[in-house]
Amino acid sequence: MKLRVLGCSGGIGGRHLRTTSFLVDHDILIDAGTGVAELSLAELAAIDHVFLTHAHLDHVLALPLLIDAVAARRVRPLLVYALAEVIEALQRHIFNWAIWPDFTCLPNPEQPFVRFVPIEVGGEVSLGARKINALPVEHTVPAVGYCLDSGAGSLVFSGDTGPSAEFWAAVRAVPNLRYLLVECAFSNQECALASLSKHMCPRLLGKELRQLGRPCELFITHLKPGEIEQTMMELENDLGDFDPRMLQNNQLFVF
Repeated sequence: MKLRVLGCSGGIGGRHLRTTSFLVDHDILIDAGTGVAELSLAELAAIDHVFLTHAHLDHVLALPLLIDAVAARRVRPLLVYALAEVIEALQRHIFNWAIWPDFTCLPNPEQPFVRFVPIEVGGEVSLGARKINALPVEHTVPAVGYCLDSGAGSLVFSGDTGPSAEFWAAVRAVPNLRYLLVECAFSNQECALASLSKHMCPRLLGKELRQLGRPCELFITHLKPGEIEQTMMELENDLGDFDPRMLQNNQLFVF
């Protein structure tokens, strides 16, 4: 499997700051933040599967525009996988005809432009030899992380999460883990805000990583604009043994 980073920022503020979205191979999208705008129309039309971690705007903002852009080019519905609570939020607040058309019944309910596929924490979706597992996380809204398993290796993406013993237990159980993409949204000076909003700061992430107990390559995502340098400096000071590296747009992972 190949994962290309389209966006990995915790906010916007320049062309290089795109919110969370990853392209896996040519046909899978993990989250649909503003990073989706990096793709050409042909690349957008090739996406058959979208896996959402949760319903917050920075992770779903481009989904309505993606569907609209490629609908006429597709012969089968785009499949969007998410927790039932996430699907309900999207249908109530976005695909509701007031904010955006309900593409689950256009052009008709029998052959719509998009179909929502409910998943559960711990559930697995198999796409050929590729397996995508939903991992438990702890956030302010229903959310999951994902483990992507090619058979030869695995990549874990935390999505948005605060401290979660269940998440680290799930990561420890991955038999062929190569890469861990984990969020760290705030610097230590915002530790109270990180705890309240169920995100990570270096101090919290350092405590959490002690539960990992296995080697892998660690990359930091979801850094807040304006705190990137400070947060990475704190991570390097607090987590030097784990060799944390900042995730970058257009970075490519092969596993």
